[in-house]
Amino acid sequence: MATDLTRVGPRLRAARQQRGWTLADLAGKAGMSISTLSRLEAGRRQASLELLLPLVSVLDLRLDDLVRGEPVDPRVRRATERRHGMVVAPLTLEHSPMQTYKIRYAAASVAPQPKVHDGVEWFYVLSGTIRLLLDGEEHRIGAGEAAEFDTGLPHSISATDDGPAEVVSIFSASGERIHVHGA
Repeated sequence: MATDLTRVGPRLRAARQQRGWTLADLAGKAGMSISTLSRLEAGRRQASLELLLPLVSVLDLRLDDLVRGEPVDPRVRRATERRHGMVVAPLTLEHSPMQTYKIRYAAASVAPQPKVHDGVEWFYVLSGTIRLLLDGEEHRIGAGEAAEFDTGLPHSISATDDGPAEVVSIFSASGERIHVHGA
C-alpha cells in the first residue's frame, strides 16, 4: 500500500483538534514554530521524518497513523463459522485489538468445564438465557441483560437446557482463543 502524503496535514490537524490543542500548544510541545506546523497541516510544507517524528511522539501516534495510504474498507467481511456447537459471527476486523462476536449457543443441559485466562470479558444476551459459571456460582443471564467479569476467575459460558441463546461478546485475545477457538 503506497503512502499518501496529501493526507498527512488533515490527519495531523484532526489529531491536534481531537486533543483540544491549539497550533501553539502542539508546536510548543513538539519544538517547532507555529508557522511550520500550520503549513504542514495546510499541505503547504512537505512532510519529512525530521518534522513528523516529534509530532507523532507528542500526539502519541504511530507514524503510520499519519502517512498510511488509502483508507481500508471498514466493513467486516469475515465468514460465520460453526465451532464447538456454536455459530460464531465475527463483528470486528481480524486485527482489531478487541474481538467482538455474535455467538449462538445450542441448548445445553451441562455447563462446559470452567477455564481461567488473563483479561476481562463482556457479553450482552440478545435472546434466550445464558448460564455463566463464575468462580463456582451459576448466574442465569436473560435477554436484555449483560455481564462483565474478570477472566482470572474460573468461568464458563453456555446456553441453558431451555433452548439456544444468542449473545454479543467482546473478548481480549486470550478470551477469544479460549471461548471461540477452544484452545
